[in-house]
Amino acid sequence: MEIVQLVVNGVLLGGMYALLGVGMAMIFGIVGLTNLAHGEFVIVGAYASTLLAQGMGVDPILTLCVTVPMMFLIGAGLQYALFNRAMRRGAEPALLVTFGVSIILQDALLLLFSADARHAETAYGLATVRIAGIDVSALNLVLFGISVCSVLLLSLFLSGTYAGRAIRAVSDDGRAASLSGVNVRRIYALAMGIALATAAVAGLCVGMKWTFYPSSGGRYLLIAFIVVVIGGMGSIPGTLLAGMVFGLAQVIGGANYGLLISYLLLLIVLTFRPKGLLGK
Repeated sequence: MEIVQLVVNGVLLGGMYALLGVGMAMIFGIVGLTNLAHGEFVIVGAYASTLLAQGMGVDPILTLCVTVPMMFLIGAGLQYALFNRAMRRGAEPALLVTFGVSIILQDALLLLFSADARHAETAYGLATVRIAGIDVSALNLVLFGISVCSVLLLSLFLSGTYAGRAIRAVSDDGRAASLSGVNVRRIYALAMGIALATAAVAGLCVGMKWTFYPSSGGRYLLIAFIVVVIGGMGSIPGTLLAGMVFGLAQVIGGANYGLLISYLLLLIVLTFRPKGLLGK
């Protein structure tokens, strides 16, 4: 029964890790850009959800109605006005620009909110649900549902809409898509907007699950990068699978060996499956 409890906890945690990585995987797979500011955008989403929930006196989940459109507009605007220009000069300048954005965001958060810890309180934060003889955190169940639904909705959008098909066409062959009439730069902006919208959802989950600081972005950038590499760069299903695997490794290893096991897993995958578990 103890093993089952560990597996359940690992899977629930893995759903959050998958959500942290899916935005980064999407940008790498479609735009070809490694967004080093992804962790900071997650923390921006966490601050936005926490402050809105406290100011309005509502459940933090309801703040997604504000934070998701806001982050989408920020992402699309940054890609269209800044990142697209940097990408014309090559991959390295664009990478440096994202690094600069991450530093600016971190310093801005520190200036606005100081270095104090924040956390989004919920009425069910400490509640547990007993399922088949196993005690499961109600908060973990809620966050897992949010994470998996977000990833599935993104997959449905990419496969079932015209914009999603255009995004996949640009991902497969940007030059051919451009010759077919697709505005590649606009698709890049749309993809970045969606990636930052998922970062807003991930930020909500981070704020509800853990305490966070203006400097916490680096931690979640590392988690996202590991999940994306294990799953396969640009593969959304692979990111979901890798999140589950990474979560299981963290829970089984515990506080002492969780990170060590996760890094060893990353090295093993890079050695035997350099393109990731589901990478093409």
